[in-house]
Amino acid sequence: MAVRLAVVYYSATGNVHQLAEALAKGAEGRDAEVRLLRAAELAPDTTIDSNPAWRAHVDATKNSVREATLDDLEWATAYAFGTPTRYGNVSAQPKQFIDSTGGLWQAGVFHDKPVTSFTSAMNRHGGQESTLLSLNNVFYHWGCIIVPTGYTDPLLFAAGGNPYGTSWPSGGGEGPDQAAQDAANYQGRHLVEIAERLRG
Repeated sequence: MAVRLAVVYYSATGNVHQLAEALAKGAEGRDAEVRLLRAAELAPDTTIDSNPAWRAHVDATKNSVREATLDDLEWATAYAFGTPTRYGNVSAQPKQFIDSTGGLWQAGVFHDKPVTSFTSAMNRHGGQESTLLSLNNVFYHWGCIIVPTGYTDPLLFAAGGNPYGTSWPSGGGEGPDQAAQDAANYQGRHLVEIAERLRG
């Protein structure tokens, strides 16, 4: 049976969305069954409308990427979670979704499932690593097996050499460059490979 991967992410202006797509494609390249899922938007329209890129991304994905549900987490045998950095921490949208998982946690749904994380922030030192570590704190509680990228492939150095997971310093410009997308693609392949090994 193929690895079933839920890629759950939130993206305001599209950077994390592009990383999520690249990660999903990497996983599919190893024959995983992948669900690309977004956390529900919580910001009011007035806030979204104040940033044209935010509004454009919301409109572009609201019908093409399904909102994540608890059923998706129960279905999956592996997870990848992505979030923008908010003051060096997880953004509210995926955190709200994560906070709704208590019943699954109590039922042991997450036990021993492999998981990985990825992020984006405006600045190179804008909190990417602390955001990934914050996400990983959840996974310790879930009883998951955290799968970092480490320094397991030379292409990761071209993307900045973050051993925790793919991160992209957006700088307010274009989306993730090819090196970052390659790193996310590798991260998806690597996660599936580890999931396959764990399954035996």
